[in-house]
Amino acid sequence: MPREPYTLTDPARLRALSHPLRVELLEVIGLERSATATRCAELTGQSVASCAYHLGILAKYGFVEPADGGRGREKPWQLVTYGQTWGIEDDMEPETAMASETLSEIYIDRAAEKMKRWHRRSSQEAAPWRHAAGFWAGTTWLTAEEMADLTEQFGTLLRRYEERVHDPGTRPAGARPAEVFLSTWLPHPPDYSAPGQATTTEDAHEDSS
Repeated sequence: MPREPYTLTDPARLRALSHPLRVELLEVIGLERSATATRCAELTGQSVASCAYHLGILAKYGFVEPADGGRGREKPWQLVTYGQTWGIEDDMEPETAMASETLSEIYIDRAAEKMKRWHRRSSQEAAPWRHAAGFWAGTTWLTAEEMADLTEQFGTLLRRYEERVHDPGTRPAGARPAEVFLSTWLPHPPDYSAPGQATTTEDAHEDSS
């Protein structure tokens, strides 16, 4: 059984994962529970040789490990852990921060491309699936504490279905792999303010006098 998720802090491991195909291979193995280079090639459209090479890199840096059975390119691989987290911390070394930013951009680009592919082919899906899927976007005003709370609520919703990833027996009839991309972010730099809004305590005092 794969180990619990953990936080990536090693810049070498962050860089090793910062490749679109390696990210896709982790997704494939996560869905399949275990997969050979041949199976990965079938699902990604890449060559068996390319998949085998990138699986070797993922193994070298501890993202995948051999599963039971098979040899050579027919050797199945499994995830070492389901899920990793990473981010920017106040005391983080610049090298690590840059590697973390690069990996985040790869994940965001991949998520955006998959969402676009879904919308291009959604007309081929049955109506219940078309109506069930969707995306939302909006802007409001939040404090840092409120944004943290909203992000945690997103995570709580997803964790309701987490068991189904690890235990196929918990998946109800008709369930299909479904992806969710939830994010909160600040669209403007710290010095931005709307017209008429004070940006500092001192400004607020002047406006109220």
